[in-house]
Amino acid sequence: MHSDERSGDKPVQVNPHSVPAAPAPAPASPAAPARTLPATTRRRGLRRMLAALALVLAIGFLAPEFAVIPVEGAGPRDWNPRSFWFEPWGASGVHKGIDIFAPTGRRVVAATYGIVLFRGEIERGGKVVVALGPKWRLHYYAHLDTLQAGVLTPLLPGTPLGTVGDSGNAAGKPPHLHYTVASLLPLPWKATAQTQGWKRSFYLDPAEVVAAGGRR
Repeated sequence: MHSDERSGDKPVQVNPHSVPAAPAPAPASPAAPARTLPATTRRRGLRRMLAALALVLAIGFLAPEFAVIPVEGAGPRDWNPRSFWFEPWGASGVHKGIDIFAPTGRRVVAATYGIVLFRGEIERGGKVVVALGPKWRLHYYAHLDTLQAGVLTPLLPGTPLGTVGDSGNAAGKPPHLHYTVASLLPLPWKATAQTQGWKRSFYLDPAEVVAAGGRR
């Protein structure tokens, strides 16, 4: 027996069942409910959005165009005034624009202010430019020989777009600019009983647009 041992000491035995259990984790606090706007607030916001959209449409529709003839030096004698909606006209059935005849290389300009949405080459139109102008109208310039203005180029009346040519299905014909004006907003009072007459709700006679300075 070691000298530091005491004769009367007994080993202490611990009952494992007497050890207190670890406290249970506190229950998680419930997630905060998703915050939803009152119905009146949502309706008010929707009305404001619709009012803003209506205002933008109205401003675009009422804006004057100050349209010019889109070929430099051209005048009313350079297109047939009866060619708009003439039929039959190839695969399209009717002619939805006018053809302004000029020598190859004559400058093609923007008929009104706006912005270029497309510039490229397609099967029928050849080299074309499409621009969005006032009154939510698309201006389509086709059969160009060269292209100048790029996509998203801002335009003023007279801004150069390219030059007159005979690209696309105008190959072999006298060089000219095919010019179409189409409305993104329907104009039902312009519909007629002609062939495809309902489409005249969307197509305007370009000769009338430039003759009126875009006031139509």
